[in-house]
Amino acid sequence: MSAATPFSKVLIANRGEIALRVMRSARAQGYRTVAVYSTADANARHVMEADQAVCIGEALPAQSYLRIPALIEAALLTGADAIHPGYGFLAEREDFAQACQDAGLVFIGPSAKAIFSMGNKAVAKELMIAAGVPCIPGYQGKNQSEHHLSQEAVRIGYPVMIKAVAGGGGRGMRLVNNAAEFTEHLRSAQSEAKNAFGDATVILERAIVEPRHIEIQIFADRYGNAIHLGERDCSVQRRHQKVVEEAPAPGITPEQRAEIGRICTEACVRIGYRGAGTFEFLYENGRFYFIEMNTRIQVEHPVTELITGIDLVKTQLMIAAGEPLPWRQSDVVLRGHALECRINAEDAKTFMPSPGPVRLWHAPGGPGIRVDSHMYSGYNVPPHYDSLVAKLISYGDTRDTAIARMRNALAEMVVEGIKTNAALHQEILAHAAFQQGGLDIHYLERRLGLK
Repeated sequence: MSAATPFSKVLIANRGEIALRVMRSARAQGYRTVAVYSTADANARHVMEADQAVCIGEALPAQSYLRIPALIEAALLTGADAIHPGYGFLAEREDFAQACQDAGLVFIGPSAKAIFSMGNKAVAKELMIAAGVPCIPGYQGKNQSEHHLSQEAVRIGYPVMIKAVAGGGGRGMRLVNNAAEFTEHLRSAQSEAKNAFGDATVILERAIVEPRHIEIQIFADRYGNAIHLGERDCSVQRRHQKVVEEAPAPGITPEQRAEIGRICTEACVRIGYRGAGTFEFLYENGRFYFIEMNTRIQVEHPVTELITGIDLVKTQLMIAAGEPLPWRQSDVVLRGHALECRINAEDAKTFMPSPGPVRLWHAPGGPGIRVDSHMYSGYNVPPHYDSLVAKLISYGDTRDTAIARMRNALAEMVVEGIKTNAALHQEILAHAAFQQGGLDIHYLERRLGLK
């Protein structure tokens, strides 16, 4: 496909901070914007800021943000000719991308085929192996019998990881240390996967015991051009959910970055990928092992924006409109260091959600500080959605400077009326192990006594 696909009005099929983030870049490029909202989000910031807004249903996501017909209807009703899915909800649903195409709307993301291929862990792994991307030894075949899977686990060698092919967020995932545990964990993972995703199919992988979580940001256009924008370290996580992210990753050499970046961009060209994407890897002992590819903008994209000076959402819009990438790989230069802390409406110790009215919200500022948030004083945090209420992003010419600025920002931030996990972030940033860098993915759970 080489023809341009111009558009003038963008419907953002999302809510919260990412809806605002997309809206800002879209309006800066001269696009008119349409917000959609549930009854629980009638007073949300993204609704106030959009040129038009359409209510698409009741509070629960299944009654609003996950209703494909309602979103398509809202676009057609308002004259929107493009849809940006953000992240979460329908962002990685091939049926949504296809529905947009069928309705004559530009989907600001990859093709439905690419979303399906990379969303299915078995298909994705086969494609990546063929493209020369380093993968964890494992099994991703069609024979899903308990007997066959147990034999494959022995062949791979314990410990092994069971993963749902359609999974995400740690659901349908189990670590198995020995053969005696395998059947129980397999049945549990299959049951969870069936309930969560409607598909009980699993793959097996050799467990990488103490890896880091490193991801590579890529962009590809429809003309066979692809670039990478360096890596992010997302190893500070709890129950497979990222808490702190940073770029570049401590300890990754320019040579390693160039090599894994080259592999990822060549894979994109090989599979005909288009738009923004993120290759996620486990990293251990100097080696990268492919986990999955996210076919959307990431929550943590701001840290890449700060070290490259490139607006990732603007780039998504350009590619969707049919413009070629304006940069070659040699034009991409990484400068300084950036951190992101995810501020969630939850208790910092128990992690119980803390929805409700925000009496006071004071965002921090100062040199090198960026705040992406949809909160305001008087806003009521609904209980129906992800608990993310703000992202604090810091930048400095060195990692130490970025950490110092983030600690100042966390101390300056004021949120009254709801609980947040700000105290957890302060504790993490004050810890010598974090300041040294290069933590594995189990660091935070060990620190919290969860592992």
